[in-house]
Amino acid sequence: MIPLSVFWVLMLAIVAAVGLTYWRRSRRLLRTKESSRSLSQAPSIFELRLGDIVQYFERDWVVEGRLLYDEDGFTWLEYMLQDGDDIRWLSVEEDDWVTVALMTTVLDLELENPPPKELTYRGDRYRCTDSGTAQMRREGNLRRPNAERCNYYDYEGPEKKVLSVEDWDGDIEISAGDIIAPAALTILPGEGNSVYR
Repeated sequence: MIPLSVFWVLMLAIVAAVGLTYWRRSRRLLRTKESSRSLSQAPSIFELRLGDIVQYFERDWVVEGRLLYDEDGFTWLEYMLQDGDDIRWLSVEEDDWVTVALMTTVLDLELENPPPKELTYRGDRYRCTDSGTAQMRREGNLRRPNAERCNYYDYEGPEKKVLSVEDWDGDIEISAGDIIAPAALTILPGEGNSVYR
């Protein structure tokens, strides 16, 4: 016959082993649910990361870079989107409402520094609506100068057309495009890695 103290020690060991097995199994299930939930939930337009897919008019763009601009506490984002050799910039800003613009780099416009209050590009008249200086943080391999501060000039044209001029310590970057409805974008989560580099 087993002494009573040995019996209780064996019982405690069995209960501890069952409890440990149950705890490990429940942790594994929780991790699986968390990872499947994160893959199934689309990120918001303010939370895009490298490798996420932005679909617009049946075209898939991969997020390959992210710029966060900060002007005295007011922030906005630009994402570098890539489809093969084609590059676009997705600008996202929230002031009183969310403004999203899809833009491409302009190589056929010469401007003095600082740029004028009004300009004409491809037959459309643009007027400068905002300007200032912003600090910038970057993520990814971006096709922009490496400066961390820029002077910017935002222009509006007809029919929701926009144009942006950025002065990165003397390197001038010009982008033009259109304001688009955020609802026109479909966002699919990626794996957090660059696809093209």
